[in-house]
Amino acid sequence: MTIAWTINNLERQTSDGLVTVVHWGATASEASNDPEKPYGASIVNTQALERGDSFVNYDTLTQETVLGWVWSKVDKEAVEAALTSQINAQKQPATANGLPWGE
Repeated sequence: MTIAWTINNLERQTSDGLVTVVHWGATASEASNDPEKPYGASIVNTQALERGDSFVNYDTLTQETVLGWVWSKVDKEAVEAALTSQINAQKQPATANGLPWGE
């Protein structure tokens, strides 16, 4: 299973570039028996931020820096466990649809 984190958008103050809200996402994917239909799951959320001890100029921010901020506020392991659970539910569904007789 592959899990990827991304920063989708930043909200900032125009006066000094202070980032106040981070829009983030995490996705998981895993190959299935059908190569055209891999298993997939995603979570998107926002995280509010406050001015910290060290200010990073908006123009010099990197995704890695902002992900570090998110991970300091969000339970990364819990998010990844939830993604894993979603993938596992796709692999072993608890319910199914259909009719017991042919068409």
